Amino acid sequence: MSTAALIVPNRFSIITIAAPDAAAPVWNARLLWPSQGDQHVALAGGARRSIWAAQLDAAVMRADRAVVLVAEGIGCHAASWWARLSPASYVSRVAGALLFDPPPENAPDRNSFASPAIALPFPSLILSAEASPLGDGAIESWGSRLIDGHRQRVGDVRPWRSAQRLVERITAKVIQRDVERVFALNPLARR
Repeated sequence: MSTAALIVPNRFSIITIAAPDAAAPVWNARLLWPSQGDQHVALAGGARRSIWAAQLDAAVMRADRAVVLVAEGIGCHAASWWARLSPASYVSRVAGALLFDPPPENAPDRNSFASPAIALPFPSLILSAEASPLGDGAIESWGSRLIDGHRQRVGDVRPWRSAQRLVERITAKVIQRDVERVFALNPLARR
């Protein structure tokens, strides 16, 4: 068997979002994933958020595969704001998001990225060290799933493949749930 047959191609293009002053992103510190993905969009708040959104638009459109957004802190809210207010043609290229440690409800920067309380148009996982970082109802308004963010990886630095597997698993579960809903609402669809 040739070595080419053993190489598993990356299914997703990873776009990371972090504050410009973040020395080691949380995904790097906890899971030993690389500090930046295929593309990195440094977060800019306030009056510069429209410029940041345009940079994220461009990164998504440059991606040659479906996109996984990986964000931390206020970047989680920025990604949510972008997903809820950007054109559908951009957002449809996003397969999912991994959101690390979004700030709590009373964080001052959250208001900079306030957006409508509708579910994100793609599957998302919140990895947080806190039990309920966003407060009651916020996780549901994003349509996200909360998983334990205390996980640590030891050993060699691994490429983004483990992140991609995580998104593949959650995407498969979301699709399965949607199919089950269709059958529950329309029993004739099974025929």
